[in-house]
Amino acid sequence: MSPFYLARAAPSKLVRRITSETSVELKILSEKWRLLLAGLLFQYIHGLAARGVHYLHRPGPTLQDLGFMILPELGKERAYISETLFTFIFLSFVLWTFHPFILQTKLFYTVLIWRRVLAFLCASQFLRIMTFYSTQLPGPNYHCREGSSLARLPPPQNPMEVFLINFPKGVIYGCGDLIFSSHMIFTLVFVITYQKYGCIRFAKMLAWCIAIAQSLFIISSRKHYSVDVVVAWYTVNLVVFFVDKKLTELPDRSAGSASILPVCAKDKDSKLKEENTRLLNGNSGDSADRRPRTQMNGKQNENESHVDSESVKNDEL
Repeated sequence: MSPFYLARAAPSKLVRRITSETSVELKILSEKWRLLLAGLLFQYIHGLAARGVHYLHRPGPTLQDLGFMILPELGKERAYISETLFTFIFLSFVLWTFHPFILQTKLFYTVLIWRRVLAFLCASQFLRIMTFYSTQLPGPNYHCREGSSLARLPPPQNPMEVFLINFPKGVIYGCGDLIFSSHMIFTLVFVITYQKYGCIRFAKMLAWCIAIAQSLFIISSRKHYSVDVVVAWYTVNLVVFFVDKKLTELPDRSAGSASILPVCAKDKDSKLKEENTRLLNGNSGDSADRRPRTQMNGKQNENESHVDSESVKNDEL
């Protein structure tokens, strides 16, 4: 087979794979679009709530914070570090959720996993809206401090100023939406989801390390108080734990598998090896099924023994 033929066959095979996966995902989307749409709409509602609390924000002295005392301040010129790391986390997770369109190891459906992710995000963001509207703290970020023109928003001249939320500037330079951190909500939801449905053990460990680094950078950048990050860590984990129990589990895409969770290639190999070992050792069945059924007095059932003896005699004949 010529190299030219192989080079031409590979792209066509990839195109067929993407086309086939797209048709499957579109079919699922046609059935599951309502929860996806509701989750996307709630992202706008969350942005609208964050925009609204900015009108209530009143700048003041920065509160005493243990994280500010321990961690060095990055300053305005290095405040981009935490945003860059968050962008890397966000894009990496999005690309991973769409890998079934390209790779052969299709462990889950992209539409179904995003329904799950949006459910986690919406539940966490709903709690976040309740907390930052309950009490408005003076923002520790540089543009939220006294003397900054962005610390207080002038009253809106028309409703459109509020509903348009001035994306993305209004999100980046928002004030008042502190407890708890939105960046940590997204980060933890993504990491927890990959922990459950990902397959690369090193990537899971790296993801948790990045989540910890993201927490430290947010505090060092003075974008949030330490309490905003700490509350996010235990709240998001609890939300995911309880919401996950209410949702139906993702189906396993591996052919002929009875498992409801995605099975990695290594896990499949180990299960096959265990099954082969049982067959070779003569332990393919359940040990409970091989035990003779006994009556209450410990004697073997006469009818059952009679059937066994009759079968032996027939075999001998």
